Amino acid sequence: MTIFANFSTNLPMAFAPIRALVNRLFLLIFVLMLAVPEQSDAGIADLSEAISEKVLGNADAKVEIHEYASLSCSHCADFHVNVLPDIKKNYIDTGKVRLIYHDFPLGDLALAASMLSRCAGNDRFFPMIGTLFKSQEQWAHSKNPLASLTGISRMIGGMDENDVSACLDSNDLYLDISGKLTKYSENLGINSTPTFFINGKKIEGVLSYEDFSDILDKAIKANNK
Repeated sequence: MTIFANFSTNLPMAFAPIRALVNRLFLLIFVLMLAVPEQSDAGIADLSEAISEKVLGNADAKVEIHEYASLSCSHCADFHVNVLPDIKKNYIDTGKVRLIYHDFPLGDLALAASMLSRCAGNDRFFPMIGTLFKSQEQWAHSKNPLASLTGISRMIGGMDENDVSACLDSNDLYLDISGKLTKYSENLGINSTPTFFINGKKIEGVLSYEDFSDILDKAIKANNK
């Protein structure tokens, strides 16, 4: 298995401190794989589904929120727990806005969580990341974080330990996530999470629901002219 070793050497220079963390996850995964028997047909999403765009909302919505987030980021968790539910209720579910989620993992555990969320499949992706954000304090600070992620993957993503190992050993999925992270950093100037683009307008950090609502209302009005 080489994906996490590769990830640690291919990160943008701004994320050099992550390399040591990634190496520790590589060791954890190696130990897990030794303890779990091989399975030839893992119950995980195929690669095309795993790397596909993750979207909430109507494809015809005139206003788009592009979110770049790390599953280990406390501010990202704050957005998903305290702000997104009202945005979803009042804007996404009503067809006015759609949200496109992009992985921007800032560390080894965030990378593993991103891979597992995508391996869960499209139907379970947003429930999976929602659970990961809500329980972030527990799994991200666990004495055995990989075991905690495995438990969440089983409960929400329908994956067993073999599936978790197969997912984390997917070099193609790793290359997709890490390659996009580099592209987002270099081409969009993203260096922190969460970062949002609302119809092209860049917003860094978490805003209150009221501030988000004001921006969305102005974007909707501009598109109705």
